[in-house]
Amino acid sequence: MSRKLDGKVAIVSGSGRGIGREIALKLASDGARVVINDLDAAPAEQTAEDIRAAGGQATACVGSVIEAGFAERFVQTAIDTFGGLDIIVNNAGYTWDNVVQKMSDEQWEAMLAVHLTAPFRILRAASDFIRDAAKREAEAGTPVFRKVVNISSVSGVYGNAGQANYAAAKAGVNGLTKALAKEWGRYKVNVNSVAFGLIMTRLTEAAAGSDASIDIAGQQIKVGVNPQILKSIEQTIPLGRGGTPEEAAGAVYLFCIPESNFVSGQVLVCGGGKP
Repeated sequence: MSRKLDGKVAIVSGSGRGIGREIALKLASDGARVVINDLDAAPAEQTAEDIRAAGGQATACVGSVIEAGFAERFVQTAIDTFGGLDIIVNNAGYTWDNVVQKMSDEQWEAMLAVHLTAPFRILRAASDFIRDAAKREAEAGTPVFRKVVNISSVSGVYGNAGQANYAAAKAGVNGLTKALAKEWGRYKVNVNSVAFGLIMTRLTEAAAGSDASIDIAGQQIKVGVNPQILKSIEQTIPLGRGGTPEEAAGAVYLFCIPESNFVSGQVLVCGGGKP
């Protein structure tokens, strides 16, 4: 039985852990060959190995999405390893919160770099391949739809106190999405965003008062949400809870399958019904 993504090649940034990992697993389970990316080699290689163990095809491209030259290396890994590129998911990122009067230039610029500049560079790096492939396919009478899914956030749609940097970057992602949908429509590329609400990952579930953190280029970024605050947030969600990484991946998957070939330039809120 044919799967919907058989023959497709996908790159998913930040896919060694959390939501990104689940996106990669979901795409692979439906037939896509996937390039896994993470800052750290171990989780990237583990996700790739898990896909191969399940009968799929995957390889790892380790590195920071904000490093010079990474975008070109990421795209070329897909082309060299699997012979093409059909799906781009810009997922890598983290939060570094503060109220505006206490926010440093470093905090501001870090969020713009990872959430907005990195996706832009990856899409720019893919542009030559996409343009040339679309031209060949059109001349041969065998058009192919390709997919871009940029990961945004409800913070980028509605704003959120303490996240001026993150909200601005994610709002920018939505603008990038809408612009590129107009530019790349002629190449049969659907470009959409998924704006996540509360999704339960290691970035939200660390216990209050703990020293849980992630290392980003030598900078220790605290993670976790106070359990009482987390509970109060969940009470405002019509479905009564935060989403799972698997559910988040499902929303991305909707934009990757043929049924979405006439959907482009859209921002889908995946937030359990919370406006």
